Amino acid sequence: MDYVNLRRQAASLRKGLFDQGYLDEQFYQLEDLQDDASPNFVEEVVTLFFRDSARLMANIDQALDKCVKDFNKLDVYMQQLKGSCTSIGASRMKTECTAFRECCRDENIEGSHSLSILNLCMRSFQKIKREHSVLRQKLESYFQLLRQAGPVECATRPNK
Repeated sequence: MDYVNLRRQAASLRKGLFDQGYLDEQFYQLEDLQDDASPNFVEEVVTLFFRDSARLMANIDQALDKCVKDFNKLDVYMQQLKGSCTSIGASRMKTECTAFRECCRDENIEGSHSLSILNLCMRSFQKIKREHSVLRQKLESYFQLLRQAGPVECATRPNK
């Protein structure tokens, strides 16, 4: 496959990530930080994001598995995950993190460990895990295409 076609595929995949709401403007800003001195900067930051977010989600899973739920601790974990999502522009994940945090706040206000609020939190967390998985797969495909295409200005911001 020729490099021009690979670059075109990468650009199309990247555009789809924005059009479908997976990524937001923050990803552009991340790309703006990449230069010749660190040509893989964005991929490295995204790799760190997926490593750290997997750890945070494991912590959340463990906290949700406990008989007595500590919604303050869950909220802290989710705030950390939301911050990580914000830093790379993972828009859909960030939205779901906000929904989860609202469930935690509702539970803290209600104070009754209501089953309906807990179910909302659990469903929200399942959405976060799905969004995480889909985003990871799409970004891995994107970075693989960029590696195959070689160093080019493929990751530059399109004209608006």
